[in-house]
Amino acid sequence: MTSRITRRTALTLIGASAFIRPGRAADDERPVRFGLTAVVVRENLQFFERWRHYLEQRVGRSVRFVQRRSYREIMGLLQTGEIDFAWICGYPYVQRREPEFIDLMAVPTFQGEPLYYSYIIVHRDNPATSLTDLKGKVFAYSDPDSNSGYLVPRYLLSNTGASPDSFFRLTFFTYNHAETVEAIANRVADGGAVDSYVWEFMAKMRPSLTERTKIIARSQKFGFPPLVMRSATDHELKRRMQAAILGMREDIDGRALLAELSLDRFSPPNAALFDGIRTVAQRMNEGKP
Repeated sequence: MTSRITRRTALTLIGASAFIRPGRAADDERPVRFGLTAVVVRENLQFFERWRHYLEQRVGRSVRFVQRRSYREIMGLLQTGEIDFAWICGYPYVQRREPEFIDLMAVPTFQGEPLYYSYIIVHRDNPATSLTDLKGKVFAYSDPDSNSGYLVPRYLLSNTGASPDSFFRLTFFTYNHAETVEAIANRVADGGAVDSYVWEFMAKMRPSLTERTKIIARSQKFGFPPLVMRSATDHELKRRMQAAILGMREDIDGRALLAELSLDRFSPPNAALFDGIRTVAQRMNEGKP
């Protein structure tokens, strides 16, 4: 518990420089604002300072990261124009919007593919070996708009004939994949669903936590949580930001930042990567697992 409070306190303190609340300044004066959500492991705050400086040098504008707890909040800021870019999840990306207000900018490549899994995890001492073994237990979801942390586990349950709304005795949202891992490691919940990238990242950075958990199920592969840009953002700014993100693999500083993220590169946008998420969402909406 102490480490969690310390990280949150640090995030508040650094907010004056790396993270700001969106302002209302004129477009040609205000910083470029980049939204972050639970898909990013915010363990190393100094990393975001370095990434911010890297992007500023290549975009030619001041850059500020805007952190919010939920995907819904970040999507709301994109809709109103209070942020220009964001790293979101595939589930919000595939949801229908009229009119559409975001465009795909880039997709991270992790361990050789622009794909990831949903992991179902339990404490290492838990005898459960499958999701169905958690019937009547306490389960941690990450975010109601998360693919790996909400949509997929409910889909997996539906495929067994179970009702996701009544299967568990209690469910709650952590709004952070890392905190889902913490909840399982500390026995706050019996099971949980997490982004495989976040779990694997934490296995390197905080093995003392992941070693107290075990993976009992893996989903099919899905398109990796994408980076998006607001459609109405200035065209030249979008071009420069996309070029900076996609070009990180091509220079020493960019490769060093990618290594800290445990990513191979940011790849050009490919909307077809998210067809699997779109199919799962449609089936759940129609009640047809």
